[in-house]
Amino acid sequence: MFASFRSKRPGTPLSAMLSYEFARLVMVGLLTVLYRFRCYHSGRLPVSGPVLLVANHQSYLDPPAIGAGVGHRHLDYIARLGLFEGRVLAWLLRQFNSLPIREQGGDTGAIKEILRRLGEGRAVLIFPEGTRTEDGAMTEFKRGIAVLVKRSMCPVIPVAVEGCFDAWPRQRAWPRLWGKRIAVTFGRPIDHDELMKDGADAALRRLEAETQRLRLGLRRLLRRQTRGRFPAHGPGDSAGIARAGNGPITASA
Repeated sequence: MFASFRSKRPGTPLSAMLSYEFARLVMVGLLTVLYRFRCYHSGRLPVSGPVLLVANHQSYLDPPAIGAGVGHRHLDYIARLGLFEGRVLAWLLRQFNSLPIREQGGDTGAIKEILRRLGEGRAVLIFPEGTRTEDGAMTEFKRGIAVLVKRSMCPVIPVAVEGCFDAWPRQRAWPRLWGKRIAVTFGRPIDHDELMKDGADAALRRLEAETQRLRLGLRRLLRRQTRGRFPAHGPGDSAGIARAGNGPITASA
């Protein structure tokens, strides 16, 4: 049993693992009480071995929501360096194994550190959009992610989160605490060679499309569960991807 617990995040001090587990359980309770949180298909994440998870980015609630849904692995995250300035948030980020990344020019260091963690057999979560959505719709994945996927040499799992934008849009200083729902779902692992068979750009578009498909499926599910009351109709219903400039890997904003 002890060995099974230590395998959740190889090479990590026991004290850090206990802190993560405590923080995760607290988040499970809070998200369930406030947002009737549900996570689907987390068992698709292998119990061991390196894996890269890519998810859409709706709000600051995304990382704890995704991590809360996984009981058999401890995830690693990347986060914008500025988020570590506040004591409370910095403490929470560290409990969730977050890696601080500079907002500008942090690509090389970010890729090296993510690859190092994958090399230690960890599960690393990234947000390829590079920043939180402005209106609930997904935006394109950054080209720099294709480099990371190519060099990772490990399975990649698309992950979708829905409801976090409505609960805490980036225009609000604090989250809404009532009347919203949050759900997370995990896609099937995609073998590295299978993903890369048509090149890096095609791999990126495939991950983008699969994440969007999963997200829209969650959106429909939440509507059925609430008899159409939530989420509100809007840009988040679009099946298209907003195309802006293709930039490098950036930290979560």
